[in-house]
Amino acid sequence: MDVVHLSTNDISGGAARAAYRLHRALLAAGCRSQMLVANRRSDDPTVQTLPAAVSVIRRWQRRWRGWRIRQAMKPYLQTRPSGLEPFSDDRSRYGAELVQALPPCDVINLHWVAGLVDYTSFFRTVPRRVPVVWRLSDQQPFTGGCHYNEGCERYTAACGACPQLGSHNDHDLSHQIWRRKRTALAAVPPGRLHIVALNRWMAAEVQRSSLFGHLPVHIIPNGLDTTVFAPFDQAYARASLGLPQQAKIVLFVAVSVANRRKGFAELTAALAGMSDEPDLLLVSIGRNPPPIAAPIAHRPLGVIDEDTRLALVYSAADLFVIPSLQDNMPSTVLEALACGTPVVGFDTGGIGELVRPGQTGWLAPVGDVVALRAAMQRLLDNTDERQMMSRQGRAIALAEYRQELQAQRYLELYHQITIPAHTDPAVHLQR
Repeated sequence: MDVVHLSTNDISGGAARAAYRLHRALLAAGCRSQMLVANRRSDDPTVQTLPAAVSVIRRWQRRWRGWRIRQAMKPYLQTRPSGLEPFSDDRSRYGAELVQALPPCDVINLHWVAGLVDYTSFFRTVPRRVPVVWRLSDQQPFTGGCHYNEGCERYTAACGACPQLGSHNDHDLSHQIWRRKRTALAAVPPGRLHIVALNRWMAAEVQRSSLFGHLPVHIIPNGLDTTVFAPFDQAYARASLGLPQQAKIVLFVAVSVANRRKGFAELTAALAGMSDEPDLLLVSIGRNPPPIAAPIAHRPLGVIDEDTRLALVYSAADLFVIPSLQDNMPSTVLEALACGTPVVGFDTGGIGELVRPGQTGWLAPVGDVVALRAAMQRLLDNTDERQMMSRQGRAIALAEYRQELQAQRYLELYHQITIPAHTDPAVHLQR
């Protein structure tokens, strides 16, 4: 079976890394898998980028499309609240070029494709015989542009008056994007577009949405290589990374702490109440080391892209904290569990399905800094509980989140949807 994965990036960012891991797992399972991306950072020959715009006409078309998208967003640059992630248009500067660059295939698998897939041209020109699977990294495919709704329910209707645009206009850019998406999706024949949610939370969000609610939904969690993400001896890991052996290490990972959804403000508030904890050390991974207002030691490690080194960092930590205020299925939680590191976080989105209280970590109500602090303190003070959770987390990762299982589930879905048959939309859990 030939599968083409479309992703804006190949290995840059958590969503892209999850797509790339699936691609590699399918290759290992004997599937003829390829990736087509806008931005390539790997040297993998099975990953290709869109052809460069060689002709003058094509370069002009890309510039024109890009200019139109920027102009549409321009009125909201001054009204958007701070601390938000990007707001993505349904249009792309590539237009129909993406479909023209597609190699022959049996299935197209979409991932995080903002800025790559142009809804209107893609669904109008993609070969009708080829089914499309869309693995949802976040909510953007079925909203008017936001990647996480942050409590706004307008995606269940027609968007408009978007709080993430700072708009009170019912016919603003978010409504225009929603309307174009609705028109593009209306042309998709029944049974041709299948949605993959990573958990029950996202499946429920899909079914509530006005754009995707009629589509078949399959629940397939992400997977990872549990031979790479595996526990190292903690003393060895700390020595390798130059971290103090006696420290009580709390690990935090985020590409950017400027995104308020990541909850770094809540984490620092929780840590501020632990300043009397002896030998407490916050270790962080990500761009631009975050400022720490709390009077505790902090060791920023910068960006780490190499998986074995990441596994060392998880193994060096006593616990991993994920204070996201909303999230889907963070790869960091899977990586921590596979490395035997207990997890503390807020009970939101898919985090509540990954972290099993009392077994692999503890959950706090969203935004409850006191409860988050208490959960971290409990684990730091209880060595036996941490060791039990370490074993449980590793066992669950092996039983449920190995990339071999993920590849098998996707292959079963691909075979199912390439057999000509009409089924009513439903939610299917791939076992």
